[in-house]
Amino acid sequence: MATTYEFPSDLLAGQEELHQVRAELSALLKRLPWSVEPMDGFSDDNGWRKLERPASPGWTEDEQAEVEKLRRREHELAVFVSTHRFWAEVAAADRMDARTRLKHAHGEAAREE
Repeated sequence: MATTYEFPSDLLAGQEELHQVRAELSALLKRLPWSVEPMDGFSDDNGWRKLERPASPGWTEDEQAEVEKLRRREHELAVFVSTHRFWAEVAAADRMDARTRLKHAHGEAAREE
């Protein structure tokens, strides 16, 4: 039988916000031009696969600030989750399993409702 863990509510909330911030950052990066700085487009047909990029207008200051804000928050949350006092209560041999279960705890809770 699988071990169940009683994750503290602040740890669950931190993990959930980390998922949300990462999803928001990923979506933002997909929408932005491929280069932060303005760059000319290029095409390379000589490599083992064709590589081409259109010209990039670069990111605006607001876009750069938004990416930086999300990356900073992602880092804060990752540190909070990974150094939470809860992990000291879990046997070292079980921490990887507990961490995996925490990452999927929100999805499991939603399925149980």
